[in-house]
Amino acid sequence: MKYPQHQHTALLLTGGGARAAYQVGVLRGIANMLPRNYSIPFPILCGTSAGAVNTMALGCYASCFHLGVKKLEYVWKNFHTHQVYRSRAWPVFKHLWRRFARSLQTDMVGQSPFSLLDNQPLRELLNKVFDYQRLDNNIHGGHLSALSVTASRYNDGFSISFFEGAEKHAGWQRSQRAGIPLRLNTEHLMASAAIPFVFPSVKIQHGFYGDGSVHQIAPLSPAIHLGAERILVIGLERPQMSHSHIPRRHPSSAEIAGHLLDTIFADTLNSDIERLQRINQTLDILDRHNLGHPQLRKIETYAILPSHDFNALAREYYDDMPWAIRQLLKLVGVNAQSESSILSYLLFEKRFCQKLMALGQQDAEQQADALKAFLKLPDAQPSSK
Repeated sequence: MKYPQHQHTALLLTGGGARAAYQVGVLRGIANMLPRNYSIPFPILCGTSAGAVNTMALGCYASCFHLGVKKLEYVWKNFHTHQVYRSRAWPVFKHLWRRFARSLQTDMVGQSPFSLLDNQPLRELLNKVFDYQRLDNNIHGGHLSALSVTASRYNDGFSISFFEGAEKHAGWQRSQRAGIPLRLNTEHLMASAAIPFVFPSVKIQHGFYGDGSVHQIAPLSPAIHLGAERILVIGLERPQMSHSHIPRRHPSSAEIAGHLLDTIFADTLNSDIERLQRINQTLDILDRHNLGHPQLRKIETYAILPSHDFNALAREYYDDMPWAIRQLLKLVGVNAQSESSILSYLLFEKRFCQKLMALGQQDAEQQADALKAFLKLPDAQPSSK
C-alpha cells in the first residue's frame, strides 16, 4: 500500500564500505515498527558509495519495505570479503604486480585504472542480486518517487547525482554539482562505491568516476532537489572522542589514511546539516515577521549515528580478514592494534557485519518514538517475529 503522508520523505544513506551493515540494522529496526504489507516509508532514496547499494535494494522492493530489508539482511549477514574484492593471495599480488608493471610503461599509463584491490567480484554480485526492471516498475507504480546515486567525476571535480524517477523530476546544476536523469544500472553503483586508490575508477559515457563522497560538498542536495521535505539520514561516522582518548604521539601513516577516509565520508554531511538548520531558523524568523520566502522551504532532518566505535569493533574481528589482505594492510601499517579506520571500511566479513547490524537495530529501537514521529508512522505496534 502507498501512504500519502510519506510522499515528501527521503532516506539518505552515506558511504562507509563494510560499515554500511549498520544501516541495514537501523532499517530492520524501522521495519519492525511497521505492518508487513507496508510500502517504503521514504519514497525518495538517495545513496552514496555503499549506501547507494543499500538504497538500490530498497528501491527494487519499494512496494514491500519488509521484503527489501529482508533481502539486504540476507546479503550482509552472509558476507565474505571475496564477494566484494579479490582477497586470495595469488589474485591480490597478481593484481598489484600488473598495476606496478603498467606504471613502468609510459605508453600504458592511463590505459587501465589504478587500484589497490580488484573489486570485480562486487560487480558480479550486484548484477546477480539486482533486477533493475523492478526499480522502474516501482517508480511507474507510484511506490517510489526517485532514487539517486551520487558519484564524483574526476574529469572536472563535479559531484554527479545519477537519478531515476517520476516524470515530474528534472535534472539540475549548481556549483560543482549536478543531477542527471537516466536508467540506473550496476555501473553507477560501482562508480559511487569506488573508494579512491582502493578500488578502480569507472568510466560512464565520457567521464571517469569515483566514490561519491569525494566531491560531495552538499550531501543533502539530491534529496532536496527531488522534493524532500523531511530527510532521514543514517550516518556511519565514528562517535566523538573525549580528549582523554587522544593518543599522545604522532599518528601513523595508516591512522592518517583512516582520518582522510573519515573526512571524506562524514565531515561534509555534518556541515550540510548545520547549514540546513540555520536556514530553517532564518525561515522561522521570516515567518514571525510575516516576510515571504517563495523560493525557500523548511526541511526537517533526523540523523541516526552509531553509538559505538566501529574501529574498536573491527579490531576484535581482525583475524576474520583474509590472510592476503592482512599482509597487504601490514605494508601500510595496519594491524590488530592499529587505531586506523581502514580496517572497518574493508572488513566485509559476516561476523563483523552481523555485529554492526545488531547495533544499528539497537540504536533504532532506542529512538523508536522519535523515529515514528518524524516518519509519521502508524501508532499500532505490529508483530516483528
